[in-house]
Amino acid sequence: MLLSTVTSLLASFLAAFVHERAPSSPSPNTRPALHFELRHAHAVSPDARVLFRDVRRSEVDAFSALTGEPSTYALRPRRIRAQRPRSLDAFHRARVRSMRFQQNEALDWDEIELDGPDVESRETLLLLAKMMNDAYLEPGEAGWYELGGEWNVSYPFGWEPDDDGFRGHVFATPDNSTVVLSIKGTSAAFIGGGGPTAKKDKFNDNLLFSCCCARIDWTWTTVCGCYRGGWKCDQNCLEEALIEDSLFYPIGTNLFNNLTYLYPDSNIWMVGHSLGGALASLLGVTFGTPTVTIESPGEKMAAGRLHLPSPPELHHITHVYHTADPIAMGTCNGVLSSCALGGYAMESKCHLGKSIVYDTVSNLSWSVDIRTHTIVNVIEKLLANPWPPSLEVGREVPEAVAEDDCVECYSWDFGEYPPAKR
Repeated sequence: MLLSTVTSLLASFLAAFVHERAPSSPSPNTRPALHFELRHAHAVSPDARVLFRDVRRSEVDAFSALTGEPSTYALRPRRIRAQRPRSLDAFHRARVRSMRFQQNEALDWDEIELDGPDVESRETLLLLAKMMNDAYLEPGEAGWYELGGEWNVSYPFGWEPDDDGFRGHVFATPDNSTVVLSIKGTSAAFIGGGGPTAKKDKFNDNLLFSCCCARIDWTWTTVCGCYRGGWKCDQNCLEEALIEDSLFYPIGTNLFNNLTYLYPDSNIWMVGHSLGGALASLLGVTFGTPTVTIESPGEKMAAGRLHLPSPPELHHITHVYHTADPIAMGTCNGVLSSCALGGYAMESKCHLGKSIVYDTVSNLSWSVDIRTHTIVNVIEKLLANPWPPSLEVGREVPEAVAEDDCVECYSWDFGEYPPAKR
């Protein structure tokens, strides 16, 4: 028994040793590295205007000189296939038809080949994770990760003192060939966050990721009026509430349109952590852009309730999460869960596209804990080091697979339940 254990540990060590010194040959789809820098911060004002602020190169250079960190990111792309609606007008018509008449309309989709993030590369996922982390911060703020000299400094969005909603950063290559939109996730005080966006973040979390208006028990104030008693929920009411009241999805589409106006010839990628990842994925479905999320709650249910037409394949959307995170795993629910105690009804679990799942419970003996949800935890304790189970089979990260058999909110009865007359 002891001999087999030592042999197993030695094999893992040698695999990591060999990996560091003799990296596997790049895939035929791998492209030359792209170099990104921070260009803008993006945000949304209280009156729903999309705002951009240029980030001066001097700000980033000064912080880089102070900390010794590089000021740009080098990211490895690869050729991927994505499907986009041939016409966005037809996409929106099909969505309206589905919303109003519960009827599907055939859409024409164009399959294109373009550069996307190499999600089979650990270093690529690590750099994208740093971009996601930086969406929570202003350049130079404590906790900011520099990205290396190959990405331009971004411009942030949503960073005025009274901006209380959608925010993040835009990174771009020096030639503007590729632009990365990084969207901030939930700023929740009970996991070390907070700030001016916390209230709207919480509202969107409870609207997008709960089974029925964040109805956990009778003590909760719901975020919409679709609960009908017992385990019944009015489906039409729920969809209307999500479409009319969801603050972030329509703002996200507006932001994307503004970004394509600024960079009409650029290849745009979407990234985000937590709520930001779910929103990035919803925008990735809408616009067919390469998308990578980390620790995103399941957004498949929200996409259905928003009536987003879906292409035949969603391989351009990749989720990355680990098994100790109850939010991404869809297990942070119930009256006594840590999410419910913080006022969040995080009940969804199913993800669109494909998922790279790190089994940190089995392989690292992590306990299931909401504190493992933070992006800094993923950067410092997961992606910063090689993953032995993948190295043993000649990979850098776990294989991305679709969540085909996922079921959520199975206790609820969704149907036509008009409100009781008074």
